[in-house]
Parts: sequence; C-alpha cells; structure tokens
Amino acid sequence: MNTFTRRLGTASARRPWTTLLTWALAAAALLGLAGVAGGSFADDFVAPGSRSERAMELLEERFPAAGDGVAVAVFAADDLADHRTAIAAAVARIASVEHVTAVTDPFAAGTVSSDGRIGYTEITFDVPATEIGPEPFADITEVLRPAAGDGLTTELGGDAAFINAEEATSGAEVVGILAALVVLLVAFGTVVAALIPIVLALTVVGAGFGGIALLAHTMDVSTAAPTIAAMIGLGVGIDYALFIVARYREARAAGSPTALGDAMGTAGTSVLFAGGTVVVAMVALVLTGLGFLVSIGLATAIVVFAAVLAALTLLPAILSLLGDRIDKGRLPLRRSTDSRWGRVARHVSRRPVAYLLASTAVLLTLAAPALSMRTGFPDAGDDATSISHRRAYDLLAEGFGPGINGPLLVVADLRGADTDVPALAQRIAADPGVASVGDPMTSPAGDTAVLRVLTSTPPSDASTSDTLERLRDLVPDNVAIAGLTAVTDDLTRQLDRTLPIFVLGILVSSFVLLLLVFRSIVVPLKAVLMNLLSIGAAYGVVVAVFQWGWLKELFGLESTIVIASPLPTIFFAVLFGLSMDYEVFLLSRIREAYLADGDPVGSVARGIASTGRVITSAALIMAAVFMAFVFSPSPLSRMIGLGLATAVLLDATLVRLVFVPAAMTLLGKANWWFPHRRRKAGVDADVVFVSGHNLS
Repeated sequence: MNTFTRRLGTASARRPWTTLLTWALAAAALLGLAGVAGGSFADDFVAPGSRSERAMELLEERFPAAGDGVAVAVFAADDLADHRTAIAAAVARIASVEHVTAVTDPFAAGTVSSDGRIGYTEITFDVPATEIGPEPFADITEVLRPAAGDGLTTELGGDAAFINAEEATSGAEVVGILAALVVLLVAFGTVVAALIPIVLALTVVGAGFGGIALLAHTMDVSTAAPTIAAMIGLGVGIDYALFIVARYREARAAGSPTALGDAMGTAGTSVLFAGGTVVVAMVALVLTGLGFLVSIGLATAIVVFAAVLAALTLLPAILSLLGDRIDKGRLPLRRSTDSRWGRVARHVSRRPVAYLLASTAVLLTLAAPALSMRTGFPDAGDDATSISHRRAYDLLAEGFGPGINGPLLVVADLRGADTDVPALAQRIAADPGVASVGDPMTSPAGDTAVLRVLTSTPPSDASTSDTLERLRDLVPDNVAIAGLTAVTDDLTRQLDRTLPIFVLGILVSSFVLLLLVFRSIVVPLKAVLMNLLSIGAAYGVVVAVFQWGWLKELFGLESTIVIASPLPTIFFAVLFGLSMDYEVFLLSRIREAYLADGDPVGSVARGIASTGRVITSAALIMAAVFMAFVFSPSPLSRMIGLGLATAVLLDATLVRLVFVPAAMTLLGKANWWFPHRRRKAGVDADVVFVSGHNLS
C-alpha cells in the first residue's frame, strides 16, 4: 500500500500544474452540476416498518390533505379583538403565498385562548411537511411582519415551520478554522506550511458540498447532513494534510533527496487507511435503514473521501510547486522538543499500575452520567428564544396547553371495518394523558377518518410517550397513530433497539482491522477497550451538559434538553473512524521502535516522543473545529460538536499519554503476541505496516 501512495503522490508532484488544473476543473464541474441538478434538503424521520409509518402511508394514499404540512401563525396582544383588521389582512396575505392551500379563521371557536390574548391560524400546504423547504416560511414571515406592532405580536411556528427552519449561520466554521490556523502556526513555525492544510480543507469541503447537493438530487438528504459533513470534513482535511506535511518537513530536515516520496509512502499510507476507515464507518450507517441517518453517513463519506483524495494528489502537487518556499514566513516561536513527550511516557511507565487505575477511574467517572441518558427528539421548545418558532411554541403552550405543539393524528381505516369513530374519540379522551380530541375529519371517499388529539404534556416529555403507548393499546388494529411526535418516538425506539448491534459491529470491525494492520491480538483488544472508555466518557459529558444542565450557560443553553436519539449512533460511527487516525500513527511508531530493538517498554516512550507534537496538534485542531459547532443553532450539531471534541481531547491526552504507556508497559512483549509468528534474532519478523514502511 505504501508503494501505491508513494507512486500516486510522486506522479502528482511531477505534473503539479496538470494536477491543479484537473482539480480546478473537477471542482468547478461538480459545483456547476450541483447548481443545475442539485436537490434540496429534507428530513425523513419515518422509521421503516413502524406503526406511525403505516398511518402516514394511509394518509398519503387516501387522505393527503390531512397529512400535508401544517404551520401555525400565532397572534398575541392584550386583547386580540382590538386587532381584527390587522390580523385579517395578515391571513389574506398568507393565503397568497406559494404552496399554501388553506388558512383557517384565527377567531374561530377553539383558536383563541380563554383570556382572549393569544390566537392562531393553521396554514395548510400542498405537500408534506418534510418536502416544503424553507422558502414558503420566509415568505410567510415577510407577510406577517406588517401586522406586528401597536401591541400585536406575530410569530410563525408549528411542526412544519420547525422542520423547515432555515438555520442562521453561527460562524462556527470560521471560528474553527481560525483556531486551527493558530495551532498550525505553533506546530510548523512558518506561515506557508500552516496555510497549506487550511487551503486543502476548504477545497475539500467546497467540492464535497457539490457532491452532497448532487446526492440530494437522488435521495432525501437531511438538513443536518451538510453541517455534520462540514464539521468532519474540516477536521480530517486539516489533520490529513498536517500529518503528511509534518512528515515531509521531517524528511527534508534529515536531508532526504526523496522527501516528498518518503512522506507519501509513510504518512500518505496512514492517511489512506485512516480515511478509509472513516468512510467505511459512515457508509455503515446505511445498515440502519433510516433515511436521514443514511444521508448523513453518505454525505460525510463523500467529504472524507474528497479529503483523502486531495491529501494524496493535490497536496503533493502543491508541495512540489512550493519547494523551499514551504519554510517562508518563519515565526520566532520556541518549538517543543519530542523528548518532552518521551519523558512523560517514561514517567508513566515507572508507575504503570497507579496511572492505569487513575486514568480508568477518570474515564469511568466521566462516563457515569451516560447511564441515565434519555434519548428523544428535541422540538421547537428546545431552540433559542431568538427564533420565531420557539416563541410561537411558548405562546401556544401558554394559551392552549403544551400538547398543542405536538398533536397526534389518530388514523382509522374504515374499509372493511365497522369502526364507531365517535365512540373511539370518547375512549381516547378518557385517557389521563389526553387534553382534548378534535372533531373527526373524513376523507372525500369516506374510507378514512382522522382524529386530532392533544396531549396534556409537551411533545418531548417522557409522559407523552407513555400516553402514545396507552392509546396504541386502546385503538383497534385498523387504527394507527401518526403526527411528528409519534414518528419521532418510533424512530427513537428503533434507534435504541439497533444501537447495541451497530456498536458491536463497529467494535468487531475495528478489532479485525487493527489485527490485520499490526498482527497482534492484544493491541486490538486494548484499542476496543480504549474506544469504549473514551466514547463512554464523551457520552457522559454530553448528558451532564445537555440533559442535566451542568455548565449549560457556558454552552449557551437556555434549558436542559433530551439527548437527540440519532446522536449515539452517529457518534460511534464518526469516532470509530477518527480514533483510527491517532491509533495508527501512534502504534505504528511504537511498533517500528519495537522491531528495531525488541524493547517493549522503551519502544512505547520512543513512539510517543516521535508522534507527540504532531498528534497533539492534530487533536487540538480537530477539537477546535468540533467545539466551534457547540454554538451552532442546531441542538444536534451542538451535541455532536461537544461530544466529538471531548472524545478527541481525551483520546489524545489521557488515553495516549497515560492509559497507553501504562497498559503497554504492564503487558510487555504480550502486546505483540500473535499465533504462529516467525521469529528472527529474538525479534518478530513479520512484514507489517508501520508508518507506511514494510519492515521485515
């Protein structure tokens, strides 16, 4: 494999202008096609085979008007009756917006609160909520604006508005890039060398977005996919370039006449392997069968694939053109020496039991909150109060009770079944978790009836899930329950059931991959254990901040929220791939040192010494990029950003500097035991991959 990456990099470096032109034309073509044929983003939260899917299919087939998207325009004043004229004019303007098919009377019975202060009108669209897009809601917001003022407040909310909300940019990408640039300046000490990974990562994300837009033309791509793909793409794009540039400058400093080829054959091979594992892990989300998770996995895989391709082709072309100019703009910085990292490792190896127990205790303590994790789907009530649909959510809950923000749709199939719909409505209304049941709506053909049920608790409350289950046990077989609350509840339950299988598959895959790379039984087992500990600790931190509310003000949270149910699955897939980066680079150098002299303890210190500065810089960059997303408007992006940053920092510090040297010191030569090994002069003589070298 190192021969392949060396030849690929060398070929690109021999024809740098051809390589740059090819990349420029390919990126332009990709972005151009995306502009012409790219699709829009939409979230598909339906769990295949679930009871809510059956209800949604029944509505789509027989009564689409009842299942189309619905938003709510909310009006609030001391006395709404004083603003009838302004409200009526606003309703008339809403009716003229594209895709709007009906607007209800805001002064009809049941649409004005008992104190006359808050009222709403339901806005029906001609397409399902997940397919509307943000444009109609921006238009409705504009036509509502003239009515606001003189004591009247107008807000736009409802499930459709929440699902299609166009997120305001948080500047997270810019903050992450600036932080990465600072770390690169310190790591390389020159401006030119520091700018190369940034340029490469931006190119990767730009080209990747074109690919994601084209993917959206062929399938539903989640609105969260571009953000998550950008988060991962920026991190790996910068890190992969960092590893190769660092190895290239190291070879140049050593006077190697083939420095670029050496870097591509060593670090380039590691990048290919590490990036390949990230791609495989993200594509594995296809196995969940859940549309929005599949789209997130494929979108992220596209960007990571672009990062690997750029590192192996575009980067060597740039380095070839720069030549000696890569050291231009040298900064008067004091460089840390590799011996510092070696001293830390040797210090730990002198007290391995104490440090192993201490590091394990810290990780387990951080992971403890994860035992109380409660998953679900954040709703509009979890967004910032600066967003209109959050303010609409609060006004509706104040005027009509919390259940109005997540109505359940009870769908009855009347074909071949003698269903007494009024009696069914009475039984449902008698449930203690139900606040009210609306009048039955019947399809034009008379074969389907729909009841709109409001619960007495908020949509994301655990009591609402209990109410949903009781109602499902109550209704006959020809009746199913839909609505965003039912759909997301089914999705959460399916994710909770499939997560253990998914995690087991990833852990087995990581064990097999490391087994093939390092020809060792113990090293892969240790890596699996470390992954479980670091990921568990990251889970625990996320639960403590978002669910328990610890330090929530520091992270810009106004209240506690449930952990987004897709997060554990996405989290494990991403970290499986990312953990391979540092695992391969560190263990490769340790293995190389061990094959050189057969010293199982000293090789650990030398491996950590030779990789300490580069891996620490890479981890700081990755953490900076992820932490910048903690202040994103999206709750899911914030959780993923904090969790990934925590895991990366733990992996690059506590795990790499304490757990690894302590564990490998205690295990000694058992680290590299493998059945049926050939031995030569007391040292293993297998041909193994070590930092891209074939050593024998």
